[in-house]
Amino acid sequence: MYAIVEIKGQQFKAEEGKYLYVHHLGDEVKEGEAVTFDKVLLLDADGDVKVGAPAVEGAKVNAEVLVPLVKGEKVIVFKKKRRKGYRRKNGHRQCFTKVLIKNIEKA
Repeated sequence: MYAIVEIKGQQFKAEEGKYLYVHHLGDEVKEGEAVTFDKVLLLDADGDVKVGAPAVEGAKVNAEVLVPLVKGEKVIVFKKKRRKGYRRKNGHRQCFTKVLIKNIEKA
């Protein structure tokens, strides 16, 4: 059984017992806290597929926050204009939250 769920504007495939790295949920979530995602776009229960328009009514994905703040890989942004002496180097690390999918509730 799996579900396609929208979290912070991105879509993820959620399966029970799997880990997800989602965009940082904010400073208000703590380690070990339970979170619920209501915007389930698709629900597959052993071949019985329900597609929402835009979301499946009554379906929820329950998860537990394992690590509230995880930093991703560093991305280097380098800008250059040839023959002008213009060079800029900048780095960025995206913040994520690691969650464990506990269960998926059907409608």
